[in-house]
Amino acid sequence: MTKEYFDLVVVGAGHAGCEAALAGARMGQKTLLLTLNLDSVALMPCNPAIGGTAKGHLVREVDALGGEMGKAIDDTFIQSRMLNTGKGPAVYSLRAQADKAAYKKRMRDAIENQVNLILRQGEVTRLVIENGVLKGVETATGSVISCGAAVLCTGVYLKSRIIIGQHSWEGGPQGLVAATGLTQSLIDNGFEIRRFKTGTPARVDVRTLDFSKMTPQYGDDPIVPFSFLTESEGLQNKAICYLTYTTEHTHEIIRNNLHLSPMYSGSIKGTGARYCPSIEDKVVRFADKDRHPLFIEPEGLDTIEWYVQGMSSSLPEDVQREMYHSVPGMENAELMRLAYAIEYDCINPMQLDNHFKARNIEGLYFAGQINGTSGYEEAAAQGLYAGINASLFLKGEEPLTLNRANSYIGVLIDDLTTKGTDEPYRMMTSRAEYRLLLRQDNADMRLTEMALRTGLISDERLKKLHEKKKGLRQGTEYLKNKWVPPTDTMNQLLESKGETKMNASARLSDLIKRPSLTYDDLRVADENLPDLRSDAKEQTEIELKYEGYISRQQAETRKFLREEQMALPQDLDYMTIDTLRIEARQKLNKVKPASLGQASRIPGVSPGDITVLMILMEKRRREERERAKQNT
Repeated sequence: MTKEYFDLVVVGAGHAGCEAALAGARMGQKTLLLTLNLDSVALMPCNPAIGGTAKGHLVREVDALGGEMGKAIDDTFIQSRMLNTGKGPAVYSLRAQADKAAYKKRMRDAIENQVNLILRQGEVTRLVIENGVLKGVETATGSVISCGAAVLCTGVYLKSRIIIGQHSWEGGPQGLVAATGLTQSLIDNGFEIRRFKTGTPARVDVRTLDFSKMTPQYGDDPIVPFSFLTESEGLQNKAICYLTYTTEHTHEIIRNNLHLSPMYSGSIKGTGARYCPSIEDKVVRFADKDRHPLFIEPEGLDTIEWYVQGMSSSLPEDVQREMYHSVPGMENAELMRLAYAIEYDCINPMQLDNHFKARNIEGLYFAGQINGTSGYEEAAAQGLYAGINASLFLKGEEPLTLNRANSYIGVLIDDLTTKGTDEPYRMMTSRAEYRLLLRQDNADMRLTEMALRTGLISDERLKKLHEKKKGLRQGTEYLKNKWVPPTDTMNQLLESKGETKMNASARLSDLIKRPSLTYDDLRVADENLPDLRSDAKEQTEIELKYEGYISRQQAETRKFLREEQMALPQDLDYMTIDTLRIEARQKLNKVKPASLGQASRIPGVSPGDITVLMILMEKRRREERERAKQNT
């Protein structure tokens, strides 16, 4: 058999695998992307949408680091909306409904046209590991492919099982096959396997829906793109979504058939997502609610399939039909695909370091749902990060390190590798302590220059970033130094916006702090106001309106970063430190934290334990200084 060698092998071509493979190839690695089925590249087996609360932040960060997801959804969206605009900018989150088929094609085109990247159908069944070092992978056909590094992005396919009522079978989403061999190889190499569960709603024939009984949901105008490279001019919504609700009759049908639900009969063993429950779980957990919202959304422009967001289920087929038909506007709905649950294997992510590299195997990285996460966006973020760091490993360079102070991706990494997860992990804005600094609008300003050494940042991207930064400096300096007197015109504007009139001269930077005023409103007070690009205006407004809060969070991040920079030796045996509590010794030995900061976030490690470590590390530093003096 012909021997093959690739610098990087990526296993799985979902959203994690696509980003990992593209990153590797673009960083100069000869890369192989293996997938169970070529037709499943960038598949959206659940809702064909990108973004949403906190998830939009991840997509912006993927884009800022040179990833593909933001550009792909900008090219293929059919409706776009900014969520949470009634709250502060820290939680604004972009969400776009995709044309499912167009998105898959767009991402596959990027892969097929990428230099250094080969796409191939095949199932990996075994890792080839020698003395703790990855040497290659073996496929189901017996082919052994040698490589310098690999990223496992297996999604929900490891020993996956589809469940509808009392019927179940081995299989992946939407009729695809399961990956049956790799789990045992992971176990043989010391990985702890968990069993998780997710689910998806039915797809319905749009011709059998009555939209007159539903509420239209329109997209935004103007449209804000995901990618910092995409110009908003010319972007248009092409579809309308609809809102309807379950009824008390729906809930009665579900309650009467709970004994038939695999979730409650015990046939589902996997742990489901707390923040994306099935409809039967909602009815049980929120028994006081008489209805739940359902969003009816198109799967694309050239299909009659529509998606019923909010109504995932694993109930039997006849119960599903009765249940869906009890919803206003869906009385005659034809179910084209049944709702189902899917169980699958994943690993304990605490067995990875903070670059998603296996602690016990050199050259092996993991990304996506195999790490216990849920969602396309979480997967893409992990895939890009793992692909970058696998490539830097192959080059013998220092890894790219993201943390809680500079990105949502850093929050995700730290949560998974430090705290672990006992259920499918979903990103939320509440997980980020410094979310006012980690806004989606400034992802490029936070991350793009950090990624320069990867080679993923184009000249165009860098130029746009510098122009944005220049506009921000120009805008903030001008507003802070310009005083304007009260005028009838300005007071009329303030009155119309419900703001208090000016009684004396004020700086423009103080005026813009008024909640309802925008940068362009200030032109009424000063016709010489600099004409900035829209992104620079947005940054100027936010930086000045929230100046006090931002300063406080910046001070908090400085303290955080000081602790992150206090490195802990990776060969330290915490069981030998008698002054630590036994629980702390066990947890620290298991996680092997890279820094004092990471140690402080491990569940079971107390502030007293951290003090012990600080004293120990200071003692070590003194001893090292003394040895250095003696040697000189």
